[in-house]
Amino acid sequence: MRARLATTVGGAAATVSRLAGKGDGSVIGGIIGLRLQPDLLSLLAAGRQVVLVTGTNGKTTTTRLITAALSPLGHQIASNIYGANMEAGLTAALSRAPHAPIAVLETDEKYIPAMVKATNPRVVVLLNLSRDQMDRAAEIWLLARRWREALGAAPGCRVVANADDPLVAWAAGAARQVTWVAAGQRWRDDSWCCPHCGAHLEREDDDWSCRECTNRRPPVSWVLTGDQVIDPSGRARPLELALPGRANRANAVVALAVADAFGVGIARALAELRAVTSVAGRYTQVNRRGCDIRLLLAKNPAGWLEALDVLAPPPVPVLLSVNAQGPDGRDTSWLWDVDYRRLRGRVVLVGGERRLDLAVRLEADEVPFRLVADIDQAVDLAGAPQLEVLANYTAFQQYRAVLGRTQ
Repeated sequence: MRARLATTVGGAAATVSRLAGKGDGSVIGGIIGLRLQPDLLSLLAAGRQVVLVTGTNGKTTTTRLITAALSPLGHQIASNIYGANMEAGLTAALSRAPHAPIAVLETDEKYIPAMVKATNPRVVVLLNLSRDQMDRAAEIWLLARRWREALGAAPGCRVVANADDPLVAWAAGAARQVTWVAAGQRWRDDSWCCPHCGAHLEREDDDWSCRECTNRRPPVSWVLTGDQVIDPSGRARPLELALPGRANRANAVVALAVADAFGVGIARALAELRAVTSVAGRYTQVNRRGCDIRLLLAKNPAGWLEALDVLAPPPVPVLLSVNAQGPDGRDTSWLWDVDYRRLRGRVVLVGGERRLDLAVRLEADEVPFRLVADIDQAVDLAGAPQLEVLANYTAFQQYRAVLGRTQ
């Protein structure tokens, strides 16, 4: 009875928040519900088949793709597809869909141990692990150790893990059941040493092994190669996604592995993945003052590396925007880990609350730029029919609010 009351009050608070224009209500309902019933998340998760999705990058997109891939099961699926990925957000997502037998929940890297314990998941997805929000999150080797301990204590859980990331592979290695996916790892600056013994890792293409101990890349069941996925039977199929970039192809292969664990046929799951064209506003195009604007999100060096690869080629101008609010992380020193030299030769505009930090970084890479105050000034200065916008989290959300909330 108390859990039902907490859910009802929390839902009412979320509705009031939306009507007041204070956001989509995806967190406040969970916060209030948990204050009334501290174990509300566990109560709401009981009896459901839960998938937890975590990693430094790609959580929101992979959560959306898994939700799509599981849709042929014909069940309602609870999900926090807009990225509220801590305890309150997960609680709110389950509260909104009390009768959904399946839940696919994006989960902040730091909270995986607690969320595994609270939700008793059927599947945990581990995508990647690299530096992000160092002023808030723990050091990544410590996170990997906590993941490993949590998964080792969850014998009924299947893990779907990226075998190409040594930190992820080591963390997943303690689980009883692991499906290994060759999803790739372009950003390697955080994983040159063995997480087991600390020695230097030997690397050859995507393969890796430790010089001093037995730790090495595990054998994989699912492989991304070019634009194709190779399934455990060895059959290759074209992905043909609407979402751009190699990172999204990797996310899709992970989603297929999860769908397979639920008994969804690969062909049916692929058809659903191909129908996904946007994820919480990412990759959508909006026309503003006669200019077609495409929104891209990147929040750390690994994410910017992937996002820069999917920019439209020159001479299409680009607006880069960086904030340093709580959800972004206050520390902008990570900007120095991004190679901006590839932006030479095109019009580059710089916005956001920390645009001067980004401007100094671009000067160091000898990339000419102009500072802008808002999206309309960027459109005017670009003077082009297209504009690519690459922003970190809160800057991205600010642009979405100005341009109109996109799906």
